[in-house]
Amino acid sequence: MIEDMIHLPGENPDIGANALRVVGAVHEFGSITAAAAALGYSQPAVSQQLKRLEKRLGLAVVERVGRGVRLTEAGLVLARHAVTVATALDAARGEIAELQGLRTGLVRLVAFPSASATLVPSLLARMKQQHAQISITYLEAEPPEAVAAVRENRADLAITFSYPGDRVDPHRESAQGLRVATLRRDEMMLVLPAGHPLAGAAAPIDLGDLADENWVAGCPRCRGHLLDLCDRRGFAPRISYETDNAAAVFGLVEAGIGVALLPALAIESVGRRAGASIRATSGQDHRTLHAVTAAGAERVPALAAALRALVAISSVV
Repeated sequence: MIEDMIHLPGENPDIGANALRVVGAVHEFGSITAAAAALGYSQPAVSQQLKRLEKRLGLAVVERVGRGVRLTEAGLVLARHAVTVATALDAARGEIAELQGLRTGLVRLVAFPSASATLVPSLLARMKQQHAQISITYLEAEPPEAVAAVRENRADLAITFSYPGDRVDPHRESAQGLRVATLRRDEMMLVLPAGHPLAGAAAPIDLGDLADENWVAGCPRCRGHLLDLCDRRGFAPRISYETDNAAAVFGLVEAGIGVALLPALAIESVGRRAGASIRATSGQDHRTLHAVTAAGAERVPALAAALRALVAISSVV
């Protein structure tokens, strides 16, 4: 196998792209054994790769710490560039494959829970219909973990969301160097028991009118958004129940336990229920859906196809 080489200017030695992948894997998984398993190599092969790299550099890349290893300063420098290099090489291989008429590839997809029952099935079905040769794997994760997965080259495409004014928005500092594309707006809707006095209201409801209610809150970031919205209306919601399971939220609301604020996509994932009433908010509260990839990843044909399909289905789901 011919190893891809990256030449550094001046007297510096060449660095193998495979060696960069190894260093990146050691950094991600925390040990040579785990890195070898993730890459599909034997443990001795990874150790030899690291030794050859250290010999070329004249610097230690890993150091022993107890029974494990950690990257040295030089190793951390290499790990920081591993994702960029791997993406660039995948893009180059993809473009060559495109010229050769090949349409195969692998896309590692990650998305948040309510997308699992809505956007993701539609995306997989569309890709199967239009690009059957492209393999897609899927892992569910909240936006902060999904962005980290792309940054650390554990995923190729992340479907995420953000709230306006979110102080811990994962698309800011943690997404630096990545490509974040807006997919669409996702409206926040009130979920009320069917017998609630405001259940039949024709006009959008002000959250302040529900200041005395018990609330059911969702994931930590969704809970934070609810607190922020209510604070703007001049009250602190009495959050008595918390769950990130949309079906459980509906069950609690239908039982008259409390009221909730859910994204339209989460409501779509469960389906409208007879025991609950869905109403818009007067503040037109919403979140924004995003597609996150490594910079330049759209040049990889398989990933470009997945992105096109995601944009198409996002406008109709």
